[in-house]
Amino acid sequence: MGKRNALPPAAVGAICDIDVEGAAPVAQRVRRVAPLFREKLSDLIKSLLSVKMVTPSTSPWASPIVIIIKKNEVDIRLCIDYRLVNSLTRLIVYPMAMINDLLEDLDKVLWYCSLDMARGFWVVSMTERARKISAFITPFGLFEWTRIPFGVQNVPQIYQRLIDNALYGHLQNSADQDRSKPVDVFAVGEPEPNPKLSVLGRQSYIDDILVTATSWDSMCEKVERLLDACERWNLSISVVETFWGQRKVDYLGHQVSAEGLEANPKDLETLSNLPFPLKVRAMQSFSGSLNYYRRFIEDFAIYAVVLYELREGDFHEIGRQEESNSSERGTGGVVTSTEQADRWTRAKVALSMLKAKLVSTPILKHFDPDRTPVIILCASQWAIAAALVQVYDGVYWPVTFTSRTLKSNELNYGIVDKEDLALLRMLEVNYTLLTTRLIVVLTRHATLAWLVNSTGFQGGLGNWAALPSEWTLEIRKCSKGEDEFLGVIAASITPRAEVDEALIAIAPVKEPRQTIVLPPPTVEEDERLLVAIFDGAVRTKRSSGAYSAIIWRLPEWTFVSAASGYSPDLTVNEAEYRGLLLCFDLLARGGSRSAASLIWSSAKCAERSRARRQGSNC
Repeated sequence: MGKRNALPPAAVGAICDIDVEGAAPVAQRVRRVAPLFREKLSDLIKSLLSVKMVTPSTSPWASPIVIIIKKNEVDIRLCIDYRLVNSLTRLIVYPMAMINDLLEDLDKVLWYCSLDMARGFWVVSMTERARKISAFITPFGLFEWTRIPFGVQNVPQIYQRLIDNALYGHLQNSADQDRSKPVDVFAVGEPEPNPKLSVLGRQSYIDDILVTATSWDSMCEKVERLLDACERWNLSISVVETFWGQRKVDYLGHQVSAEGLEANPKDLETLSNLPFPLKVRAMQSFSGSLNYYRRFIEDFAIYAVVLYELREGDFHEIGRQEESNSSERGTGGVVTSTEQADRWTRAKVALSMLKAKLVSTPILKHFDPDRTPVIILCASQWAIAAALVQVYDGVYWPVTFTSRTLKSNELNYGIVDKEDLALLRMLEVNYTLLTTRLIVVLTRHATLAWLVNSTGFQGGLGNWAALPSEWTLEIRKCSKGEDEFLGVIAASITPRAEVDEALIAIAPVKEPRQTIVLPPPTVEEDERLLVAIFDGAVRTKRSSGAYSAIIWRLPEWTFVSAASGYSPDLTVNEAEYRGLLLCFDLLARGGSRSAASLIWSSAKCAERSRARRQGSNC
């Protein structure tokens, strides 16, 4: 809190409560603060007290603080470690807005306003119980919050619910409600007597609001309705962080305009300049940041899977070897040729390629519901990819990309089956955009059209044909010009030396699932072998079962001995198991030291027995 900042008024209709479900209070010990930051911490607490953001507390709860140094390396930020409190808190179930959904309804928009709500969560008041549980301990005493603090579980859901109700008007406070007293409109509110259209026609993402309009007059009208809603619910807008009436604005890490969707250049520059992470946590965080822009890279998954392969042991071992090589050579030396070193090398190559692709991400067109969607498929030996495009002036413009690597059992699929997987992947990811529409699918293989459009298949082909049957698809074999465009996509995901040698260096170590084929058993002339066959059956109504076993001598299939038994209260598995035990009893009684070379289950046993009775060789 700066000297010129003031606490905004409490929002109407929302109040934060922390339900720990009867857990006993936990008071954690105070953490030490470096002498360099004590005076700054004291000033920060004074500013919070002056605006009545916090008050001295006598709560039995106490959470420790964490001091974070800001980017200027001078000022500090006060954070509270609420991990223990959050582990005891009951989770509020409320859906958060999906970022992809907020970026998919921007077609035909000409004007934008990007708004940020002032002080965010700090406009929401807290119940008396929540204030006690939020108490934090410092070297200067115990304090509790009067407004919702950052880091407490359920805070995003509470604030999102407040903004959604303000924009859509589902509930209102009762007419006799005192606005000076914070209440939860979702507990005591009443339905709107005269329902109206939503304020903006779209959701917000927590405190980031985007106003869109196809004309300037429509923009002014929406902004006026938004200001009225903010006044009604005591919500404040940060003027400094708001952009009014722009053709292009930054929103949720992207730049949106009438031309399409772009990745934010500042964020891309930051990601491209980051060094290779040396710990699993750092790699997971970095991969998550890269994953945010996967829609812009047609073969993102092919590169990212190499990063996902790295494990804690890889970072520890390769880091140790690099330190050893660095101390010996004076610079980062080459690690030894091991499996871990191989994964490490491929990960570095993949990351450098991803960074290069981030710098040159394309502009994605907004999906236009008035234009026919076109899906372009591509499949390689170990990956699939698909591009959703739409035609503008005879040119295919990308809307979004999706890709993934194949699983071990999928590596054995034919090229048509792999393209079917790519099609299903695109339909699944963009279901809300493509459902109920005619979709044109471009493929190199006319067999896909035959597979999707034919009827009467059975077995595996029937399963593949049924998967996309709920969609209205027009499968086209691409023409010459379209094939050139498909070749551009294929060149970036197909690991062939003549296409892209670099991708061979990052190809994940995956092999098709091999089918184990056992050779038929052979019997030598002087070899004495026995075959044991057993079975079991149960009568459901009587809950009783019978079991039997028979011994044959190979190679003449000479009968040796047989036995059967009956017992009440048996299951099918128990009856078959007793048949197996009966086989061993017969072998023991015969005094034979030979082991049965083959033991068939009941199902196979029945089939082989029927075949033998019909005169065929088992």
